[in-house]
Amino acid sequence: MPSSPSIAAAPVPAPWWKFGHVWLVISGPAIVVVAGFVTLWLAVSSPDPVVAEDYYQQGIEINKTLGEKARSSMAPAVKGRNHAATPEQDKPR
Repeated sequence: MPSSPSIAAAPVPAPWWKFGHVWLVISGPAIVVVAGFVTLWLAVSSPDPVVAEDYYQQGIEINKTLGEKARSSMAPAVKGRNHAATPEQDKPR
């Protein structure tokens, strides 16, 4: 029986891993999974330091210290800023 041109062997399709678009689709979720593990490792290996037990009292003490300095030697920020932007001829005497 002679072979006819219509019964010619069909070309064998390439395997799925030889197509670039497949790797493009797979790479997005794979990168996210790797980044998630890296983030987990960073979170576990270097935890945040614990806040001091008396953080509120320390803040009050800092504010008292800053308040004393501002009353004794420092000009208010708004006044200093406004005078820095005022032209020399318009400054009060």
